[in-house]
Amino acid sequence: MSNWVTYVINNEEHFGTLSDDKITSYEGNMFDEPNKTDRVHFVDNVQIINPCKPSKMIALWNNYQSLATEKGLSKPNNPLYLNKAISCIIDQGENIIRPKTYSESIFFEGELGIVIGRSCKDIDVSDAENYIFGYTCINDVTAMDLVKKDPTFDQWTRSKSYDTFGIFGPCITNDIDPMSLTITTTVDGDIKQDYKTSDMFFNVYEIVSYLSYDMTLNPGDIIACGTNSGLGPMVSGETVTVSVSSIGKVVNQLI
Repeated sequence: MSNWVTYVINNEEHFGTLSDDKITSYEGNMFDEPNKTDRVHFVDNVQIINPCKPSKMIALWNNYQSLATEKGLSKPNNPLYLNKAISCIIDQGENIIRPKTYSESIFFEGELGIVIGRSCKDIDVSDAENYIFGYTCINDVTAMDLVKKDPTFDQWTRSKSYDTFGIFGPCITNDIDPMSLTITTTVDGDIKQDYKTSDMFFNVYEIVSYLSYDMTLNPGDIIACGTNSGLGPMVSGETVTVSVSSIGKVVNQLI
């Protein structure tokens, strides 16, 4: 298992693998046979930033059985998804900022994120694993009361694309079983979500394959696999932590 991180030291951006409290630095392209160096940094001496720069961030809807049952929904015929604007992304630890034009509920949604490692188009489920670089933690922040504001059109993309509403990190972890992970979301330390990825309708390989028939997926692209029961509103001043077993956690405060 490797935990890939991107970090800043001496005003320069680098990447490497994190083990315990040390980062081993690499050179080249994280997604294309990077070269290991002899440089090692203590994590406390660097600034950890988002591990990659996606060209798109895709978010699934209705992909967990427990939440579907709770909402009176059934398994869709295929993965259902929307796009989050790239401009909504912030680093782990930065503040979630309430939009000036929106005063209603802002929801946290703890999720597993897939990170693409190789460009792919029209790939089979059996081959999808070869195009996944690893997995990350997601908080898919949503202005939930905006979704149904217009009775003629569900505003999912707008509700999820406000600045600061896209959170992932702190690393990309590979060589793990993505379908046996536990996702926990806490608000000011109180557990709100605690569920397993095995509850997905569509597993990570089915998701990647399906999306690849709709669009080209590029290295660094992120697919949020959807959330499960327990998602809910945050209020200003609360700190939300999304943890994924074997990966880590992202921590952000709503202001």
